[in-house]
Amino acid sequence: MIKMYDLAGADKNRRFSPYCWRIRMALAHKRLNVECMPWHFTEKDKIKFSGQERVPVLIDGSNTISDSWEIAKYLESAYPDRPSLKLDNGEVLFIKFWSETVLHPELLQLLVLDIHDNLSLEDQSYFRESREKMLGKTLEEVVANRQERLPRIQKLLAPLRSTLSNQEYLSGENPGFSDYIVFGAFQWARCVSGFSILNADDIVYKWRDKMLNMHEGLALSAVGYRV
Repeated sequence: MIKMYDLAGADKNRRFSPYCWRIRMALAHKRLNVECMPWHFTEKDKIKFSGQERVPVLIDGSNTISDSWEIAKYLESAYPDRPSLKLDNGEVLFIKFWSETVLHPELLQLLVLDIHDNLSLEDQSYFRESREKMLGKTLEEVVANRQERLPRIQKLLAPLRSTLSNQEYLSGENPGFSDYIVFGAFQWARCVSGFSILNADDIVYKWRDKMLNMHEGLALSAVGYRV
């Protein structure tokens, strides 16, 4: 069976990495079973064999692949007879870079303290020190007045709304890796925080709801908050 190291909180069943969720959804899309093994920020020795310090790390027989994009490419080439992730779609690289350079940083500003509070004590120390150094503020200062910053997030989602107003999914009439990339970000938020980012009448919320219920409710059944 395929195995994957998956970022976990103090509750080992709380799996919240947006990059790992991309791959969990991609594996389900490909109808491939996987054993997701919990991994924590301070357990870098556990994945040292992979040559890097971040998850996801996928093990498929004698193959070890890291980085969510490289894993997606591997799955597409190794299992061509399974449903396609549509990696050749013209929008997928744009979605990947937009999510990682625009959406993720904005969400982090809203969620960083909630992430911290869901970690084990060992991980909390590491996370606070590394993120406060990166952000130049205390975690509490970063999330102060976050409600007032929601309109900025809503504005950033305008391209998603326009796309989803014209087609069922970001990848077209059926879901693909572009959908899983963006959904991973919203699932990250849902797994660590009760803070509402999307309004129920937003087409992005309705798309996220479809994604939550996809693959027999894989994401919906995950430990998280009902937002």
